Amino acid sequence: MSNVRANRVGEQIKKELTDIIQREMKDPRIGFVTITAVEVTGDLQQATAYLTVYGEDEQRAKTLEGLSKAKGFIRSELGQRVKLRKTPELSFKFDESIERGNRIEELIRKLNEDDK
Repeated sequence: MSNVRANRVGEQIKKELTDIIQREMKDPRIGFVTITAVEVTGDLQQATAYLTVYGEDEQRAKTLEGLSKAKGFIRSELGQRVKLRKTPELSFKFDESIERGNRIEELIRKLNEDDK
């Protein structure tokens, strides 16, 4: 039962994080960010947001740095929007699945070309 609630809370946090980052953040280090998923622990104390950033590795590093510095602001905004007793601690990680998928697609395409 709590897993279902954690998933619902995670989806709500994902929606609100996207809005906060796009509309409220003024930090020039933060580039074009897409929140792909949010995992929340069963006790709703911690949330991990997975994100993709458009740009090179340098832009990705700057974006992660900007988000880490603004974690307190983001958490307070999130607390006002998502009604929970305690706002979860946030952590940000890069979602590598899209890049991994692109790499697999490229390898399959090469294999198909080699077969022809």
